[in-house]
Amino acid sequence: MRPLPVSPTNNEIHIGAKLRAARKANGFTLDQLAASCGLTKGFLSRVERDETSLSVASLITLCEVMSLQVGSLFTVPDVALVRRDSAPAINLGGTGVSEQLMTPRGQARLQVVHSMAEPGATGGEQLYTINCELEVLYVLKGAVDLVFANSRQRLTAGDALTFPGGEPHTWVNASQSRAAELVWILAPAPWSGSA
Repeated sequence: MRPLPVSPTNNEIHIGAKLRAARKANGFTLDQLAASCGLTKGFLSRVERDETSLSVASLITLCEVMSLQVGSLFTVPDVALVRRDSAPAINLGGTGVSEQLMTPRGQARLQVVHSMAEPGATGGEQLYTINCELEVLYVLKGAVDLVFANSRQRLTAGDALTFPGGEPHTWVNASQSRAAELVWILAPAPWSGSA
């Protein structure tokens, strides 16, 4: 069987930023890391700016000194785009509100929910909790009242409030004429999988 020629992509591999981040995370200065690897500070600086490449042996040494897996430098980041016009609708139990999940369904570390709350909309008459460690409510437009057992906090456009997810609360758009646009950030995600 004759081998089939495969043309290279000629895409340059950029690992400098990952090496710099690893160096800083390990608390190394350029001088310290260069000395530990038998390289010069200037050469290592050029590597971190993707102006030159390392030999395989030097790359392995550099990764060993920083306890970094060589393969981690070549992995593609897990990036997921969710467009608002096609984001899945979800129902968190409120009335007068339409909500969309803006993070991928399987994302377990964090969830972002975009809400459009009509005048008089509410999260419900009863206080509720979310099964997450932290909630952030960020108001894009309009105003809402976030209601806790012993307090009530008005948030207007540009305001953000951070609080424990286990804190009983509800919310209300007290305006009788203006809709409110909200973003809820929940960490970690209280649910994942299909919505």
